[in-house]
Amino acid sequence: MSSSTQGSNEPEPTDGLKAFGAVLKSFRKRAGYTQESLAPEIGYSAHFLASIEQGRRFPPTRFVDQCEAALDAFGTLRLAVNQLSRQRGLAKWFQRWAVLEQEAVALYTYECRLVPGLLQTEAYARNLFANRLPPLGDEQIEAQLEARGERQLLLVERPNTAYSFILEEHLFLRGMGGHEVTMELIDQVLGLAERRNIEVQIMPVVRASHAGMDGPMRLLETSEHKWFAYSEGQESGQLIADPKVVSTLQMRYARMRTQALSMEDSVSLLERMRGAR
Repeated sequence: MSSSTQGSNEPEPTDGLKAFGAVLKSFRKRAGYTQESLAPEIGYSAHFLASIEQGRRFPPTRFVDQCEAALDAFGTLRLAVNQLSRQRGLAKWFQRWAVLEQEAVALYTYECRLVPGLLQTEAYARNLFANRLPPLGDEQIEAQLEARGERQLLLVERPNTAYSFILEEHLFLRGMGGHEVTMELIDQVLGLAERRNIEVQIMPVVRASHAGMDGPMRLLETSEHKWFAYSEGQESGQLIADPKVVSTLQMRYARMRTQALSMEDSVSLLERMRGAR
């Protein structure tokens, strides 16, 4: 998706992920753990662990390291994860960023093209995929919806991660998918904005100055306090590690936070769009 997480035109195979999951499950059982008992030992939820074992999620580096230590896996998991390079339902160019997302302590997103994937409803996402050109098959659409749903679990599974979203007002005025889809989408964004770790700001249509005219951007801080950025185009994406470039994007994002409506005013605007009294 693009949260721009746009999915690739072909669903990615899951054989490698399933094989890794099977190896992990084998070591877990060998060590006498259930998913529920291993989860707190490695610092992840049982649901997250289950997703890895079922081949539905790419294993982050820290996750692999924690499992290696807890299960005494002889380095086998590290060797296995090195063979993984593709994630089903995610664009190839997005996969490295998706892995970093799973460990981020801060994630900032500015979007002017579509509501970011982490905030989308299933109906909104389905409409986006249904309008993709060249057209996607039903199985491809379902694979990408599943991948998007898995990514969205980050918002609930990582309550200590600080999320910031700056969204252009016209994304909600466009009416993508029709009136009901838009109303449901606004309800979803309003609900997420109530969470303590999620900030949503709306950039008004009429704005005399705007620091984001070069397009969408994402920024994240890792648990090691390193910063990365990501920029996406029509059929490509760029992971940015150059500190100078990342610093420039941080400067622009900080300025946009002052140019967008406050969180309170943003919520009020969305409520007016929704017809709240």
